[in-house]
Amino acid sequence: MKGIILAGGSGTRLGPSTDGVSKQMLDIYDKPMIYYPLSTLMSAGIRDILVITTEEDQKVFMRQLQDGSKFGIHISYKIQPSPDGLAQAFLLGEDFIGDEPCAMILGDNIFYGTGFYRMLDEASKNAYQGKATIFGNQVKDPERFGIMELDSENNVIGVEEKPEFPKSNYAIVGLYFYPAGVSKLAKRVEPSARGELEITTLNDFYLQQGLLKAELLESGFAWFDAGTHDSKLDAANMIRTIQNRTGQVVCCPEVVAYDKGWLTQGELEERAKVYSKNNYGKYLKSILKEK
Repeated sequence: MKGIILAGGSGTRLGPSTDGVSKQMLDIYDKPMIYYPLSTLMSAGIRDILVITTEEDQKVFMRQLQDGSKFGIHISYKIQPSPDGLAQAFLLGEDFIGDEPCAMILGDNIFYGTGFYRMLDEASKNAYQGKATIFGNQVKDPERFGIMELDSENNVIGVEEKPEFPKSNYAIVGLYFYPAGVSKLAKRVEPSARGELEITTLNDFYLQQGLLKAELLESGFAWFDAGTHDSKLDAANMIRTIQNRTGQVVCCPEVVAYDKGWLTQGELEERAKVYSKNNYGKYLKSILKEK
Protein backbone atom coordinates (compact mmCIF):
# COMPACT_ATOMS: atom_id res chain seq x y z
CA MET A 1 0.00 0.00 0.00
CA LYS A 2 1.16 3.51 -0.84
CA GLY A 3 0.78 6.60 1.34
CA ILE A 4 0.41 10.29 0.55
CA ILE A 5 0.88 13.27 2.86
CA LEU A 6 -0.77 16.35 1.41
CA ALA A 7 1.33 19.21 2.76
CA GLY A 8 0.72 21.96 0.22
CA GLY A 9 -1.20 25.18 0.61
CA SER A 10 -0.04 28.53 1.96
CA GLY A 11 -1.02 28.09 5.63
CA THR A 12 -2.51 31.58 5.81
CA ARG A 13 -4.56 30.71 8.90
CA LEU A 14 -1.26 30.37 10.78
CA GLY A 15 0.21 33.62 9.51
CA PRO A 16 2.49 35.43 10.11
CA SER A 17 4.28 32.31 11.41
CA THR A 18 3.99 30.74 7.96
CA ASP A 19 5.23 33.72 5.96
CA GLY A 20 8.61 32.06 5.58
CA VAL A 21 8.00 28.38 6.30
CA SER A 22 5.43 25.66 5.64
CA LYS A 23 2.99 25.15 8.50
CA GLN A 24 3.86 21.45 8.53
CA MET A 25 7.40 22.42 9.58
CA LEU A 26 6.16 24.29 12.65
CA ASP A 27 6.55 22.51 15.98
CA ILE A 28 3.78 20.65 17.74
CA TYR A 29 5.49 20.65 21.12
CA ASP A 30 8.78 18.79 20.51
CA LYS A 31 8.71 17.78 16.87
CA PRO A 32 7.65 19.13 13.45
CA MET A 33 3.96 18.86 12.63
CA ILE A 34 4.80 16.61 9.66
CA TYR A 35 6.03 13.87 12.03
CA TYR A 36 2.46 13.22 13.21
CA PRO A 37 0.85 12.31 9.86
CA LEU A 38 4.07 10.52 8.88
CA SER A 39 3.85 8.34 11.99
CA THR A 40 0.18 7.61 11.29
CA LEU A 41 0.93 6.23 7.83
CA MET A 42 3.88 4.25 9.17
CA SER A 43 1.67 2.83 11.94
CA ALA A 44 -0.61 1.55 9.17
CA GLY A 45 2.34 -0.42 7.80
CA ILE A 46 3.03 1.96 4.91
CA ARG A 47 6.69 2.33 3.92
CA ASP A 48 6.43 4.06 0.53
CA ILE A 49 5.23 7.64 1.02
CA LEU A 50 4.77 10.62 -1.28
CA VAL A 51 4.92 14.11 0.24
CA ILE A 52 3.06 16.68 -1.85
CA THR A 53 4.25 20.24 -1.19
CA THR A 54 4.51 23.64 -2.79
CA GLU A 55 7.54 24.44 -4.94
CA GLU A 56 8.76 26.96 -2.34
CA ASP A 57 8.61 24.46 0.52
CA GLN A 58 9.83 21.27 -1.12
CA LYS A 59 13.52 21.79 -0.28
CA VAL A 60 12.66 22.31 3.39
CA PHE A 61 10.79 19.00 3.52
CA MET A 62 13.60 17.23 1.71
CA ARG A 63 16.12 18.61 4.18
CA GLN A 64 14.01 17.53 7.17
CA LEU A 65 12.82 14.11 5.99
CA GLN A 66 15.46 13.31 3.34
CA ASP A 67 14.70 10.08 1.47
CA GLY A 68 13.06 8.50 4.52
CA SER A 69 15.82 5.94 5.12
CA LYS A 70 16.48 7.34 8.60
CA PHE A 71 12.97 6.11 9.41
CA GLY A 72 13.33 2.82 7.56
CA ILE A 73 11.00 3.95 4.78
CA HIS A 74 11.13 5.57 1.33
CA ILE A 75 9.92 9.13 0.82
CA SER A 76 9.50 10.83 -2.53
CA TYR A 77 8.23 14.30 -3.34
CA LYS A 78 5.82 16.02 -5.70
CA ILE A 79 5.04 19.69 -6.24
CA GLN A 80 1.44 20.90 -6.08
CA PRO A 81 1.31 23.86 -8.50
CA SER A 82 -1.84 25.24 -6.86
CA PRO A 83 -4.18 24.02 -4.10
CA ASP A 84 -7.12 22.81 -6.20
CA GLY A 85 -8.79 20.46 -3.75
CA LEU A 86 -7.91 17.33 -1.80
CA ALA A 87 -8.84 14.93 -4.60
CA GLN A 88 -6.08 16.53 -6.66
CA ALA A 89 -3.58 14.52 -4.61
CA PHE A 90 -4.57 11.36 -6.46
CA LEU A 91 -4.02 13.00 -9.82
CA LEU A 92 -0.62 14.34 -8.82
CA GLY A 93 0.27 10.97 -7.33
CA GLU A 94 -1.07 8.76 -10.11
CA ASP A 95 2.31 7.41 -11.22
CA PHE A 96 3.42 6.95 -7.63
CA ILE A 97 0.27 5.03 -6.64
CA GLY A 98 0.24 2.80 -9.69
CA ASP A 99 -2.08 -0.17 -9.23
CA GLU A 100 -1.88 -0.31 -5.44
CA PRO A 101 -4.26 0.78 -2.68
CA CYS A 102 -3.43 4.16 -1.18
CA ALA A 103 -3.93 6.05 2.07
CA MET A 104 -3.88 9.83 2.15
CA ILE A 105 -3.53 12.05 5.22
CA LEU A 106 -3.52 15.82 5.53
CA GLY A 107 -0.26 17.24 6.79
CA ASP A 108 -1.87 19.14 9.66
CA ASN A 109 -3.99 16.31 11.09
CA ILE A 110 -3.02 14.74 14.42
CA PHE A 111 -4.57 11.57 15.86
CA TYR A 112 -4.17 10.02 19.28
CA GLY A 113 -6.38 7.53 21.09
CA THR A 114 -7.19 4.00 22.13
CA GLY A 115 -8.01 1.60 19.32
CA PHE A 116 -6.42 3.67 16.57
CA TYR A 117 -4.09 0.89 15.40
CA ARG A 118 -7.08 -1.43 15.09
CA MET A 119 -8.89 1.16 12.98
CA LEU A 120 -5.88 1.60 10.72
CA ASP A 121 -5.61 -2.15 10.28
CA GLU A 122 -9.31 -2.41 9.41
CA ALA A 123 -9.05 0.43 6.90
CA SER A 124 -6.06 -1.26 5.26
CA LYS A 125 -7.96 -4.54 4.97
CA ASN A 126 -10.90 -2.70 3.42
CA ALA A 127 -8.63 -1.12 0.82
CA TYR A 128 -7.23 -4.49 -0.22
CA GLN A 129 -10.81 -5.76 -0.50
CA GLY A 130 -11.77 -2.96 -2.91
CA LYS A 131 -13.43 -0.65 -0.38
CA ALA A 132 -12.72 2.93 0.74
CA THR A 133 -12.65 4.03 4.38
CA ILE A 134 -13.26 7.47 5.85
CA PHE A 135 -12.82 8.45 9.50
CA GLY A 136 -15.42 10.42 11.44
CA ASN A 137 -15.23 12.54 14.58
CA GLN A 138 -18.11 14.28 16.34
CA VAL A 139 -17.87 18.09 16.25
CA LYS A 140 -20.02 20.94 17.54
CA ASP A 141 -19.91 22.87 14.23
CA PRO A 142 -20.38 20.27 11.45
CA GLU A 143 -21.30 22.96 8.90
CA ARG A 144 -17.57 23.78 8.74
CA PHE A 145 -16.63 20.28 7.55
CA GLY A 146 -17.37 17.56 5.12
CA ILE A 147 -19.77 15.35 7.06
CA MET A 148 -20.96 11.75 6.93
CA GLU A 149 -24.55 10.68 7.50
CA LEU A 150 -24.94 7.33 9.25
CA ASP A 151 -27.74 4.84 9.75
CA SER A 152 -28.58 3.12 13.05
CA GLU A 153 -25.75 0.62 12.51
CA ASN A 154 -23.18 3.33 11.66
CA ASN A 155 -23.16 2.53 7.97
CA VAL A 156 -22.45 5.54 5.74
CA ILE A 157 -25.59 6.57 3.84
CA GLY A 158 -24.55 10.07 2.78
CA VAL A 159 -21.63 12.48 2.52
CA GLU A 160 -21.83 16.27 2.12
CA GLU A 161 -19.29 19.07 1.89
CA LYS A 162 -19.88 21.87 4.42
CA PRO A 163 -23.70 21.63 4.33
CA GLU A 164 -25.82 24.55 5.51
CA PHE A 165 -28.07 22.11 7.38
CA PRO A 166 -25.91 19.11 8.40
CA LYS A 167 -27.64 15.74 8.74
CA SER A 168 -24.98 14.58 11.19
CA ASN A 169 -22.38 16.00 13.54
CA TYR A 170 -19.74 13.52 12.38
CA ALA A 171 -17.03 15.43 10.52
CA ILE A 172 -14.93 13.56 7.98
CA VAL A 173 -11.38 14.01 9.21
CA GLY A 174 -8.24 14.22 7.09
CA LEU A 175 -7.40 10.53 6.76
CA TYR A 176 -8.63 8.38 3.87
CA PHE A 177 -7.94 4.83 2.64
CA TYR A 178 -8.76 3.86 -0.94
CA PRO A 179 -8.49 0.69 -3.03
CA ALA A 180 -6.50 0.33 -6.23
CA GLY A 181 -7.79 2.55 -9.03
CA VAL A 182 -8.40 5.70 -6.94
CA SER A 183 -6.51 7.93 -9.40
CA LYS A 184 -8.69 6.75 -12.27
CA LEU A 185 -11.83 7.50 -10.26
CA ALA A 186 -10.45 10.89 -9.15
CA LYS A 187 -10.28 11.93 -12.81
CA ARG A 188 -14.08 11.89 -12.83
CA VAL A 189 -14.30 14.55 -10.11
CA GLU A 190 -15.47 17.87 -11.53
CA PRO A 191 -14.58 21.21 -9.86
CA SER A 192 -17.15 22.30 -7.30
CA ALA A 193 -18.80 25.72 -7.09
CA ARG A 194 -15.74 26.96 -5.21
CA GLY A 195 -13.47 25.63 -7.96
CA GLU A 196 -12.00 22.66 -6.06
CA LEU A 197 -11.77 18.95 -6.71
CA GLU A 198 -13.67 17.91 -3.58
CA ILE A 199 -12.72 14.69 -1.86
CA THR A 200 -16.35 14.48 -0.74
CA THR A 201 -17.28 13.93 -4.40
CA LEU A 202 -14.72 11.14 -4.63
CA ASN A 203 -16.09 9.57 -1.46
CA ASP A 204 -19.59 9.76 -2.87
CA PHE A 205 -18.48 7.78 -5.92
CA TYR A 206 -17.51 4.92 -3.61
CA LEU A 207 -20.70 5.34 -1.60
CA GLN A 208 -22.88 5.00 -4.69
CA GLN A 209 -21.12 1.70 -5.44
CA GLY A 210 -21.66 0.46 -1.87
CA LEU A 211 -17.92 0.54 -1.25
CA LEU A 212 -17.58 3.25 1.41
CA LYS A 213 -16.90 2.30 5.04
CA ALA A 214 -16.51 4.46 8.15
CA GLU A 215 -14.34 4.25 11.23
CA LEU A 216 -15.62 6.46 14.05
CA LEU A 217 -13.29 8.13 16.53
CA GLU A 218 -15.17 7.65 19.76
CA SER A 219 -15.40 9.83 22.86
CA GLY A 220 -12.01 10.36 24.45
CA PHE A 221 -10.14 10.13 21.15
CA ALA A 222 -8.11 13.21 20.26
CA TRP A 223 -8.14 14.58 16.72
CA PHE A 224 -6.71 17.96 15.79
CA ASP A 225 -6.74 19.90 12.55
CA ALA A 226 -3.74 21.96 13.64
CA GLY A 227 -4.25 24.61 10.98
CA THR A 228 -5.07 27.49 13.34
CA HIS A 229 -3.15 29.04 16.22
CA ASP A 230 -5.65 27.81 18.80
CA SER A 231 -5.84 24.23 17.53
CA LYS A 232 -2.06 24.08 17.14
CA LEU A 233 -1.62 25.21 20.75
CA ASP A 234 -4.30 22.77 21.96
CA ALA A 235 -2.50 19.93 20.19
CA ALA A 236 0.88 20.94 21.63
CA ASN A 237 -0.53 21.14 25.16
CA MET A 238 -2.11 17.70 24.82
CA ILE A 239 1.11 16.16 23.51
CA ARG A 240 3.15 17.81 26.26
CA THR A 241 0.79 16.53 28.96
CA ILE A 242 0.75 12.96 27.64
CA GLN A 243 4.50 12.78 27.18
CA ASN A 244 5.33 14.27 30.56
CA ARG A 245 2.94 11.88 32.32
CA THR A 246 3.87 8.70 30.45
CA GLY A 247 7.51 9.30 29.56
CA GLN A 248 6.71 8.27 25.99
CA VAL A 249 6.95 10.35 22.81
CA VAL A 250 3.72 10.53 20.82
CA CYS A 251 4.13 9.87 17.07
CA CYS A 252 7.86 9.15 17.05
CA PRO A 253 8.64 7.77 13.56
CA GLU A 254 11.91 6.18 14.64
CA VAL A 255 10.16 4.10 17.30
CA VAL A 256 7.34 3.13 14.93
CA ALA A 257 9.99 1.94 12.49
CA TYR A 258 11.97 0.09 15.17
CA ASP A 259 8.86 -1.68 16.48
CA LYS A 260 8.05 -2.84 12.95
CA GLY A 261 11.59 -4.08 12.31
CA TRP A 262 12.35 -1.39 9.74
CA LEU A 263 15.26 0.00 11.77
CA THR A 264 17.93 -2.10 13.42
CA GLN A 265 19.15 -1.55 16.97
CA GLY A 266 22.32 0.03 15.59
CA GLU A 267 20.36 2.40 13.38
CA LEU A 268 18.18 3.49 16.29
CA GLU A 269 21.30 4.03 18.39
CA GLU A 270 22.62 6.39 15.72
CA ARG A 271 19.35 8.33 15.73
CA ALA A 272 19.51 8.59 19.52
CA LYS A 273 23.02 10.07 19.31
CA VAL A 274 21.80 12.82 16.97
CA TYR A 275 19.43 14.09 19.68
CA SER A 276 21.46 13.06 22.73
CA LYS A 277 21.14 16.50 24.33
CA ASN A 278 17.33 16.57 24.50
CA ASN A 279 14.43 14.43 25.69
CA TYR A 280 13.73 13.11 22.19
CA GLY A 281 17.13 11.45 22.09
CA LYS A 282 16.79 10.23 25.67
CA TYR A 283 13.50 8.58 24.73
CA LEU A 284 15.07 6.77 21.78
CA LYS A 285 17.84 5.57 24.10
CA SER A 286 15.26 4.36 26.64
CA ILE A 287 13.56 2.28 23.94
CA LEU A 288 16.84 0.52 23.28
CA LYS A 289 17.21 -0.28 26.98
CA GLU A 290 13.69 -1.65 27.16
CA LYS A 291 14.26 -3.96 24.21
